[in-house]
Amino acid sequence: MSEGVGAVGRPRRSSQRILEEAAAELFLEQTYAGTTIDQIAARAGVSRNTFFNYFPSKGDLLWVDFDQTMSGLAAALSEVDPDRPPMDAVRAAITAVAASHPADSVPWALTQYELMGTQDELQASGLARFMKQAAVLDRYLVERLGTSVESTQAIAFAVLAAAAAAAGVWARAGVRRRPLADYVDAAIAPICDGFTRAL
Repeated sequence: MSEGVGAVGRPRRSSQRILEEAAAELFLEQTYAGTTIDQIAARAGVSRNTFFNYFPSKGDLLWVDFDQTMSGLAAALSEVDPDRPPMDAVRAAITAVAASHPADSVPWALTQYELMGTQDELQASGLARFMKQAAVLDRYLVERLGTSVESTQAIAFAVLAAAAAAAGVWARAGVRRRPLADYVDAAIAPICDGFTRAL
């Protein structure tokens, strides 16, 4: 089997999307809690093992596009001009990551969470993702600021919480939705400015 081709002969990205679409249909029909991995695999026309080739858990289906976008945070931070003030660099990197998110990739788990019953799972699985990105940002801040871990963690948490809240507003904005980066930059700007003055 050639690299990038799934068990049923489809390109990897195509099979992943088919699983996402099958899950979305089932979550709308019978809620997140009422849907099993076996049902998702059957609806997608693949085996249970194939499901796990793409997703470690059912909850990971809710985050595919955001996971891919946020995986670019470390690279974005490393690409910012090192002479730029630290919090200005953080703002630029996070806004750049938000700008890289495909405009048409609005997570259905956020827009349809009441119908799908995904709110509890979003909170649970979202926390692990938040902590992972906070660790990335914290490491960057420790390198740039040289301050205690506690203070840099507080900065990382505050900035990422504002960005996450902005992403939620963006997802629910409907047809008048502006680019994600607009929402994120507006939310983190006062946080970054405040920490700049405090440092």
